[in-house]
This record gives sequence, structure tokens and C-alpha cells, in this order.
Amino acid sequence: MRVRLHGTRGAYPTSSVENQTYGGNTPCIEVIDGSQRMILDAGTGILEIDFNRDYPEKRIDIFLTHLHMDHIQGLAFCKPLFTPGKEVHIWGPGGSSEPLIHRLNRFLSPPLFPIPLRDVPSKLEVHELSEESFTFGDFKVTTEFISHPGPTLGYRVQSASKTLTYIPDHEPIIGKEHLYTTDEWISGYDLALHADLLIHDSQYSKEEYPNKIGWGHSSLEMAAEFCSRTQAKRLILFHHDPAHPDTVRTQMFEDFMRDTSYSFPMELAVQGREIEI
Repeated sequence: MRVRLHGTRGAYPTSSVENQTYGGNTPCIEVIDGSQRMILDAGTGILEIDFNRDYPEKRIDIFLTHLHMDHIQGLAFCKPLFTPGKEVHIWGPGGSSEPLIHRLNRFLSPPLFPIPLRDVPSKLEVHELSEESFTFGDFKVTTEFISHPGPTLGYRVQSASKTLTYIPDHEPIIGKEHLYTTDEWISGYDLALHADLLIHDSQYSKEEYPNKIGWGHSSLEMAAEFCSRTQAKRLILFHHDPAHPDTVRTQMFEDFMRDTSYSFPMELAVQGREIEI
């Protein structure tokens, strides 16, 4: 199983020369196993996917964690959505009194977008997910609502003996320095348990987090503690703050690593990188 990181930045995209090391696109990754592919989130990173080369079949499947703008703004310019004959399936969180397709249409309709979602020329199907497990081709997909403002899903994707957990926006415990001692109270715990690769929110430094409590994001320290607690084998620190120049982000990571003793490998997410699990 391979994972391609097409967008690693949080909040909003940036093209600043100071943010080129880790990338300026907002969240989007691909999971690939042989001919099987799935896309997780549709931030501006989705525009980096070569759909003509990599998706010759008619069907495209996009799985959304939630509907904050940085995770869906690439949909407005996603070519398959506007290609007649393409079959586009968008999967995303239920858990709202309003259907998912209506919530998406708030963004993909005038005055924010030239045409309403119902008028796109592709064959579009929208599927609502809750907390469930299902088979998607060769993948087993497990979803669970996690701690982040608005209905937000985390994803666990299994193929053969390998497991990826993708939780890009997450505050596993709110307002505490460390996780609860009881596992069942930790948001997202079962999704990440024994995962081969954990891609997890790490937007803040330890010093920044106290001023951002309840915003739904983690510090580097919190992400690493979560990875250790769930016994995940490898950690990719994701959702970089666009207000942090990459030199600052690098220094945050180096300071953190100097003071930590975790045994599992961890690294900052880099846009364009492909990871083998």
C-alpha cells in the first residue's frame, strides 16, 4: 500500500516562497494498492492528481473528513466533476440535520461558485457515512467521528496486512496537557490502534496550544503522545500552519525531537512525497 501526499497544509493554501519545503496545498492524500485507489479529502492538493493518467476508469471516489473549506476547496476545480461520462462518488460525514449534498451545495453554488452542484456534467453520487466499517474494493474502510468542530470523520484503511489511519484535524483531548489514562475516553483511539502509518494533525507548538484550546487541532507533543498511546508504528505530522514559515516549522520539530524519547519514527509531512507502507 502506498500513500501520496498531495496537500499537507492546514487552514488555507499558501504559495509563499517560505512555505515550499513542506508544500502549500491544503489536505489531500491518495491511497494506492495495485489498481485500487481512493482519495482522502479534497483540499487544493487534489489539483495535483493527474486524473487522465492515474484514473483511466470512469469512477472516482473522494472521501471527505469534514466540510471545512481547506478540505473541500479543491472540489470546485476538480476536473472529473466537470467531465461528462465520469462517475464521481463523494463520501463524507453524516451526523447533521441537513443532508451532506445540501451542505456541499452551499459552497458549490452561486454566489460562491458559478453553477450549482446539481448542474455538474459528471454523474455525481453523494454518500453519507457515520461510524461504520465497509469494504471498498480491496480496502476495508472504518470511519469514526472524532473531536473537531462540526461532524468530522477519521479514517482507518486496511489492505492485506497493512493499515493507514488518517486523522488530519483532531484534538484527542481538549484543554489537558496529557491524554486521559482510560483509552475509551481518547477520541480516535480505535482508529489508530496498531496502525502501520498514522497521519495526524500537529498544527501547533506546545506553547501555542493553550491559546487554541477547543479549536480542534493538536500540538506536536499531543500527536506524538496519541501515536505512542495507540501503538501506531510510524507518525507523519500533518496539517502545517500556513502562518509558520517552513524554517519555523522545522525548528519547532527539531526542538520537539530534542526533548522527546519516543522510539517510533516520526517526520513532518512533505507535499509530493509517496510513502510505502
